[in-house]
Amino acid sequence: MDMAPSAHPATTTALPTVNRRRVATAAALASAVEWYDYFVFGIAAALVLGDLYFPAGSPTAGVLAAFATFAVGFLARPIGGIVAGQLGDKRGRKPMLVLALTLMGIATTGIGLLPTYETIGVAAPILLVVLRIAQGVAVGAQWGGAMLMATEYAPEGKRGVYGSVVQLGVPIGVVTANTVFLLAGAFTSDAQFAAWGWRVPFLIGLFVLALAWYIHTRVEETPEFREAERALTEKEKTEQGSPLRTILKDHLGTVLLAGGSFAVNTATFYILITGVLDYTTRELDMEKSAVLTVSLCVSLTQLVLIPAAAALSDKVGRIRVYALGAAGIALWAVPLFLLIDTGSLLWLAVGSFVASCFLSIMYGPQAALFAELFTPEMRYTGASLGYQIAAVLGGGLAPFVMVLLLEATGTSMAVSAYIIVLAVIALLSIKVLADKARSL
Repeated sequence: MDMAPSAHPATTTALPTVNRRRVATAAALASAVEWYDYFVFGIAAALVLGDLYFPAGSPTAGVLAAFATFAVGFLARPIGGIVAGQLGDKRGRKPMLVLALTLMGIATTGIGLLPTYETIGVAAPILLVVLRIAQGVAVGAQWGGAMLMATEYAPEGKRGVYGSVVQLGVPIGVVTANTVFLLAGAFTSDAQFAAWGWRVPFLIGLFVLALAWYIHTRVEETPEFREAERALTEKEKTEQGSPLRTILKDHLGTVLLAGGSFAVNTATFYILITGVLDYTTRELDMEKSAVLTVSLCVSLTQLVLIPAAAALSDKVGRIRVYALGAAGIALWAVPLFLLIDTGSLLWLAVGSFVASCFLSIMYGPQAALFAELFTPEMRYTGASLGYQIAAVLGGGLAPFVMVLLLEATGTSMAVSAYIIVLAVIALLSIKVLADKARSL
């Protein structure tokens, strides 16, 4: 295994500032709307999907079934990352980003219109799973395209900051999804919310198609991709192998280390926004709207913390900042659930806020770090695959694992132990990545 050096040609520094801002804005919006569409499913899974699409059995069984469907979207994400990565490294970043946005818009709208189990029987959960898979493929394809659109347009010395605008899509998506669900709950009764109110957040996701059209018509391909294409002769283009084959043959270790370094971040994040929502409302009898409000407010703080961590990484190095966040998550895992278990909204907010700070410290430099692990001709494939491996191992299974651990042990400390194990894996992966970087 080796770590490919990052290429950052000087041609990017000559680009007009307005072009950079337009691309950065488009990439941030693309990330935000994709994650909004993706997160509304997680919130709905914690609140209503179990009863509407998996009605048989106990409430716990329904929640597990809904979270299993939630996890299916993560299992599909590497497919999106691989397919879009292959084509994105050969055909360009922009076309894959447009395709991902279009697929996400169609899938999310489909969920909003999907009849329930009571109406069409077993076809309802089957179609729900199919549409969730489509969401997973779309977000797996989107992240690499949006991240590279931003980082490959970045001026020298600011790749971390530019990459962070894509990372901001996550808290923006969370804030927007929570806000829309809070409004839907505020303007409907419990019966109306279960009947149709929960569908409104999914139908709003249709606006992603308008953004896809804007990027298609107004945003140019990245300069680093064009530079890489110009560097290849026609013969080399013809003989150029599969980026995926190259990654699996020569850089698989780097991909696995990248995934191992980030799984704790995605796991903890989805435990906070989805698993804790179910746990506090179902087990601790806390109010749904109050818990959603805490999640919303905590996510707002990430809008400041993520770019700050990214800017710091431009000055002191990605690995140092990244490792600090992972260590913080490990140390805070036990206090986090001790505070949540009090059943106090205040202590829930404190615990979630501190955890969110450590997540932001990791998430800020992550886009630039992953981009710098691979050269332009294989960057979309390599970075996407590393990110989506982390999503499957961490985020997708985390709420499901959390419910299982709580049912099996009866204590939230089992969830803390799960987070700590993933944090240790992250720190070991980061150390190996750092050692490889120093050896180049």
